[in-house]
Amino acid sequence: MAVPKYNEIMPYFIKCLGDEKVHNIKEIREFCVKAFNLSDEDRQQVLPCGKNMFTDRVGWAKTYLQKAGLIESPSRANYQLTAIGIESFSCGAENITLEYLKKFDSFKKFFCKNLKDNESISHSVEKEINSPTENIEIAFSELNEQLANDLMTEIMKISPYEFESLVVKLLIKMGYGNMQSVDKILTKKSNDEGIDGIVTQDKLGFDSIYIQAKQWKQDSIVGRPEIQKFLGALAGQGATRGLFITTSRFSSEAISYVNKQLNHKIVLVDGKTLTSFMIRYNLGVSVYKTYDLKRIDMDFFNEDI
Repeated sequence: MAVPKYNEIMPYFIKCLGDEKVHNIKEIREFCVKAFNLSDEDRQQVLPCGKNMFTDRVGWAKTYLQKAGLIESPSRANYQLTAIGIESFSCGAENITLEYLKKFDSFKKFFCKNLKDNESISHSVEKEINSPTENIEIAFSELNEQLANDLMTEIMKISPYEFESLVVKLLIKMGYGNMQSVDKILTKKSNDEGIDGIVTQDKLGFDSIYIQAKQWKQDSIVGRPEIQKFLGALAGQGATRGLFITTSRFSSEAISYVNKQLNHKIVLVDGKTLTSFMIRYNLGVSVYKTYDLKRIDMDFFNEDI
């Protein structure tokens, strides 16, 4: 099944501590794994930032329960119910929801400190279905999606030859080719024979990659016939490696055709992938703000301070 949200984990976190004994975080995680019947695959899912999804959600369930005063930590990574937690558990662990936690002043102070003036507590709780870590990831993804759209708008304003130059600059940023001028990498228009540029597979010049760059409208589709023409151009050059990159997208037939080629390696890059590469390798974009997310350094606290 899907990895449960952190608010869904909270009742089971409390149930694990329902015997009023001290349990370490590993025991609590294993209790939740069994309760939700999570597979090894479920447990291995990660967030875009690389953090383990299940561990992150258990961690936020713990934080919220602590802020509400239902659990306490008598020693590092060990937890037990408080008097309030015991009372809450006796009334039914299934009733321990975000809506339930907001009745505690300590939780309201923690949870609602960043609410907008016109936003109610109840409305915020309804929105809070993801952990803060996941909310950061979602916001980051949304910002990058808008950035990608803005990038594509600018890409469509440049000339076809400038687009080919952009593609080559991106490949160099990605580590392909050497640092010769872009003009030397791009083929001459009068004799390109269906090839827009050539880069080497690495900076030492081993193996050439032949490029076809198509600046087409985003709602258009590159079909199998275009890929067949490109394959013919590769064969005419005696080449086995090709990159077909476009601002539009590829048909399923084109993708299937490429996958069937045994003697040629052709990589297809559509508009969405193109802008994602540009963002990743900082081509046409710049960093305007950086946030450092930090966590406790437990090694520090395990040493003599």
